[in-house]
Amino acid sequence: MSDDGLIVLRTVRQILAGNGPVFNAGERVESNTSTLWTYLLVAFGWIPGLRLEWLAVVLGLLCAAGGLLLALDGTRRLTGSTLVAPAGALVLIALPPFRDFATSGLETGLITLWLGTTWWLLVRHARRTPACPVWVTALVIGLGVLVRPDLALFSAFAGAGLLILEWRGWRPALLWLAAAAALPVAYQIFRMGYYGLLTPNTALVKEASDALWDHGWDYLTDFATPYYLWIPLVLCALLGAVVLWRTPIDRAMAVVVAVPLLGGITLALYVIRVGGDFMHGRMLLPALFSLMLPVMVVRLTKTTVLPVIALGIWAIIAGTWLRAGYTTADKPMDQVRRIADERASYVAASHHEHPILAEDFDEFTAVTGPLNAILAARPEPAVFVQTEQGEWHHYPTTNGRTISSFYNIGGPGMLLPLDIWVHDPIGLANPIAAHTTPLPGRRIGHNKYAPSAWEVAVQARETPLELSRYGDFNPDTIDAIRGIFACPPNREMLDSVQAPLTLARFRHNLLHAAGRTSLRYDHEPRNAQHCN
Repeated sequence: MSDDGLIVLRTVRQILAGNGPVFNAGERVESNTSTLWTYLLVAFGWIPGLRLEWLAVVLGLLCAAGGLLLALDGTRRLTGSTLVAPAGALVLIALPPFRDFATSGLETGLITLWLGTTWWLLVRHARRTPACPVWVTALVIGLGVLVRPDLALFSAFAGAGLLILEWRGWRPALLWLAAAAALPVAYQIFRMGYYGLLTPNTALVKEASDALWDHGWDYLTDFATPYYLWIPLVLCALLGAVVLWRTPIDRAMAVVVAVPLLGGITLALYVIRVGGDFMHGRMLLPALFSLMLPVMVVRLTKTTVLPVIALGIWAIIAGTWLRAGYTTADKPMDQVRRIADERASYVAASHHEHPILAEDFDEFTAVTGPLNAILAARPEPAVFVQTEQGEWHHYPTTNGRTISSFYNIGGPGMLLPLDIWVHDPIGLANPIAAHTTPLPGRRIGHNKYAPSAWEVAVQARETPLELSRYGDFNPDTIDAIRGIFACPPNREMLDSVQAPLTLARFRHNLLHAAGRTSLRYDHEPRNAQHCN
């Protein structure tokens, strides 16, 4: 279980408690990237006595296995043969990141299930044995953006493929497009009115529209190099060429094969363009899965048996011995900020070989235990600040909420009460930090930083004079931050997520979501615009 997986579960807890799809009760921030994964967990999370952490791990594993099975069956149907070898499947299950993230509490398993289902349905349409009406397939294809926003790229190719395979004129085509768009459009209207943004808050934090090609190529290399990934890719390309050479290619087969190839290449290029991610391999897994779909299984013949054997040997070596050559313990710090082995990081931090529950993470219990004790003895709402020496300071708030900030918020979010606002300086659940400009040189996805001084300046009634010896809490810095939020657009941004949700507020959020999404102020308070 990763800290990001625990972030999802905090939102699930809030929904089940009746507080809405939020990370903090009374503050409408969409801290989860995958809408469907959140609500899938909610669908099962009501079961009494079931720990959400275990639910996320097991459900992710089941989704990943189900997606693989559907993908295997889809490609088997496409080849029209019963004597097959699982070529592409071997590539996937041999890679540690594929296995790790399937059970990390994140949406990787659901992505696998959606891609496998979409492929299976398209193959059924190509072979004229549809498993459901065209509009149902279109609806499934349209769900991609709700599984993860960047999967809209794959949905575009899959939707085009479905239209070509089942073309019956413009009127049916428009009806299928309406079926595909219905749920995404409905949710987008809800998102803009409820959260006040065009995108999930995570896209805002990670500046998903930026072009960082150099970081992206480093991310691709970091994923491919440890496993000699070019070997299975060349073998799979060879197997695909052999299969196509020996198989009569009709229009339907050409279309259905083109969908995952074009979709996978596009997904990979998008990930590279935005700079990749800080989690080793994670963001490239959907692209790799897509590219493997046409060769998920291959017909076993005299021509294909040797490449399949070579692929099996590579899979054994990769799955058993090959690993990324670093952990957070032995990798230089400047690289740790760029890309990290997520599993190794949390095993080291938790001192558990397989950390699942929030209580398994020593770093989270160590910080939340004392705070819970303070909260039990002092229930009045306050902004809590912890210094580098471990001292806790607290200041009365202006909004009647108890607020504290942590760099990792998933574990603390699970270990602290739901009525405590758990914020982070990088902005995943913190609207103040989310709208700052990125800091250069920090790792992808974590390149914003608004420390606790911002919380105190915006949310506290008092100026923390006893903290003024710390640079972030310099009185001039506090005044500069307050000057930023004296500006009407910045103040309105906070109102969009913190003011009570009325019909008028929903309408205002909806109409001004685009401008709010583009709102930024400088991460250095003294350089930002100030208003009196």
